[in-house]
Amino acid sequence: MSVAEIKASVIQGSVLGPASYVVTAADLHLVTPANRIFKYADDTYLVVPAAANSRSCLAEIAHIDEWTVTNNLKPNCAKSKQIIITALGKRGKSVQPPPPCPNIERVSSLRVLGVILNDKLTATGHVDNLLRTYTSGP
Repeated sequence: MSVAEIKASVIQGSVLGPASYVVTAADLHLVTPANRIFKYADDTYLVVPAAANSRSCLAEIAHIDEWTVTNNLKPNCAKSKQIIITALGKRGKSVQPPPPCPNIERVSSLRVLGVILNDKLTATGHVDNLLRTYTSGP
């Protein structure tokens, strides 16, 4: 009996991509119970609360990296973003993104499931985008 190695994946944009990811991601769990992970279609969001320390963030990203290797996946570092959400009028501690994606871009707003979130959790960016879209017309 011979064993064949598959070196291809599901084509991005196909209907099988998100479904395949959902099945694969079923065994992706957190290292720190205070953190949260959200998995939608083929997107994954890691949320580390302010009460957690930077080691918690480092441990979670290292764990996700190990999980991707185990599941023959590769993180898309170009699409990975970091946003630090702080209360209005307060400054948050800066947490540097660790490897495997040492150059994760820190952003002040992020589109999550079609909604633009900003680092203050206000709706201004989302509303501005909607107004631009609808006032530009066809």
